[in-house]
Amino acid sequence: MSRLTENPFASNQSLDTNPFDDPATSTQYSTSTNDRAAELERRERELAAREQALNAKAEHIKKHGRNNWPPFFPLIYHSIPDEIPEAHRTTVTRLYQLWLVLLITLIVNMVACLLVLLAGAPDGGKDLGASIGYIPMIGILSFLLWYRPIYNGYMKEQALYYYIYFFFGGWHLLFSIYMIIGIPSTGSGGLIQTIQAFSQGHIVAGVLGAIATVGWVLQGVGLGWYYRLTWAHHNDAGHSFTKAKGELAEHGAKAYFTRG
Repeated sequence: MSRLTENPFASNQSLDTNPFDDPATSTQYSTSTNDRAAELERRERELAAREQALNAKAEHIKKHGRNNWPPFFPLIYHSIPDEIPEAHRTTVTRLYQLWLVLLITLIVNMVACLLVLLAGAPDGGKDLGASIGYIPMIGILSFLLWYRPIYNGYMKEQALYYYIYFFFGGWHLLFSIYMIIGIPSTGSGGLIQTIQAFSQGHIVAGVLGAIATVGWVLQGVGLGWYYRLTWAHHNDAGHSFTKAKGELAEHGAKAYFTRG
């Protein structure tokens, strides 16, 4: 009886639905769109939380001061666990360790040049003088011109810091090659100086020169490796020279010295 009273023209299909759509395809498209929207929303929340945390830290440091580096005379705040996103902490930690290797290498290189002078090398005085000058000059400039910029780059994800790092980091790689060679009178206890020391029977000077050479190679190769990784990251993050110029115009050079 119920069939006799049913409307033969009635349909359970919505008038807003395309009768030619594949229901499975429509469902997959809807799911994919929802997933993308959820992922974008999650990233926005993470960025907002990260920005809020950085601003809070910067405000705290501004009010109370938390300079902790260098430990013997704190001038700046330096904390990889607190300031660098978890995904990049290993990279920044390795770069910091390579900078410390550079400092140790500079000191060993100076001792090697001192021994070269004591061994009677004709240009030993020039080598010692230059090697002593390298310790404060290269030590300080390397921190300010390539380590600190890449630290800030990974912390703030601003293109300007990456390009500062690429420029000065590239020059440091060339300097490392120069020091590995060890040309006499240049302040390097590298290969040439080491070979000459061993060939003349100055074993101690040769051993220190060999250690210095290994140090130059280690920090040079390590920095070259992370230079390549950082270049790939900067490309993946969408940074560009145009963006860097815009940041410089907007924030000015003083942004280099600020935490926010």
